[in-house]
Amino acid sequence: MKSNAQNRPSVLVIGGGIIGLSCAWRLATAGAAVTLIDDATPTLSASWGNAGQIAVEQVTPLASPGTLLSAPRQFFRLSGGPVDLVWKEPRSWFPWLKTYLTYCTPVAARKGQRALESVLADAVDAWRALTLELGVPHLLDVDGHYMVWMKGHAERQARHALKRPSGTVTPRMMTDAERAKIRDTYGVSAESGVCFVGSARIGPPGSILQVLREAVKSRCDVVQGRVRQLTDRGAVLEDGRHIEADRILVAAGACSGEILPEYGNYLVAERGYHIEWEPGEVPYAPPLVFEDHSIIVSMMGGRMRASTFVEFGRWDAPADVAKWEHLEKSVRSFGLPIQSEFSRWMGSRPTLPDYLPAMGAIPGRQNVFGAFGHHHLGLTMAAVTASSMASLLMTGKADRDLRPFDPGRFRISRAFTKENV
Repeated sequence: MKSNAQNRPSVLVIGGGIIGLSCAWRLATAGAAVTLIDDATPTLSASWGNAGQIAVEQVTPLASPGTLLSAPRQFFRLSGGPVDLVWKEPRSWFPWLKTYLTYCTPVAARKGQRALESVLADAVDAWRALTLELGVPHLLDVDGHYMVWMKGHAERQARHALKRPSGTVTPRMMTDAERAKIRDTYGVSAESGVCFVGSARIGPPGSILQVLREAVKSRCDVVQGRVRQLTDRGAVLEDGRHIEADRILVAAGACSGEILPEYGNYLVAERGYHIEWEPGEVPYAPPLVFEDHSIIVSMMGGRMRASTFVEFGRWDAPADVAKWEHLEKSVRSFGLPIQSEFSRWMGSRPTLPDYLPAMGAIPGRQNVFGAFGHHHLGLTMAAVTASSMASLLMTGKADRDLRPFDPGRFRISRAFTKENV
């Protein structure tokens, strides 16, 4: 595909997850002639299987001294925690881990937090505008979420959580009435908890993916296939088709490192697991985070979904059945209403070593741009990312400062000094 007679720039968007679809839509509405390449595996994308959170409170990057110090206590094989590695395939995560460790410094964490705060502050408004534009404002609920502790020093832990950076979200201690609501809705007796006012959710996230997919089909060319390699003027698919465009945007999530092999050592698949079930007649309630178990439970239409785990490895490595079994055992122990068998899902979040996404021009490649590496914040940042990338590709200047997210930041080793913080 090339520019048409009206001199509309042609853009090839690679990736059919929430980032790729959002970018394709925004580029099309900005006047680009867009072709989207989708590998037709929507249920494998993290944006389909996540908890649906617009998690604007998560302004502290997981590349931080605190996360590093707590990691040994979080390993699944040692304590049943949420962190694990695909041990049989160290080449899939060890190069990433070496770079990750260099970002676990106080200076790097402060820099990352400022970068995330600048984007997440606009995330809810961006989603509000996008869902209204797509005619589905009902899919967005700005009703906050709860975080609870079931035992131990619950009150102390809850008050400690109030002190964490939370961006535009306002945390406060849960009231007795809210704890009663949680007990009546989820069947859970929380010893203490925090209410986060101002976070939002898309529920279920598969719904917004379907709406976006249909909207993109109405404005763009959609091609099913997998990219084998990029060229100076487009991409070659595995079946030999060559699709040309003026500009290319790689937004293929955890597979982006296969399309851009120079990022192979920097982009890891951070695999998450969920289970779903029928809870019976249960009234709606905001999402519930069991903080001492690192599990979030959300209502998904008439179903409940429990999500957890950060398992580092290849995106297409076999799932670990023990993790689903752990989730099933946990939700039973919480006392949640369960009226059916469990369904199971595993998908991969694309994660870069500093836990910031890559958004911008790819160094050394002409007219190639990237929007990948959004880790846990893909759904949260999708609408903001789409606006910024459309502005950058269409005008040469993004609508916000993207320097902290420069894809070229991993090409060379940089010391974090006061001059570049």
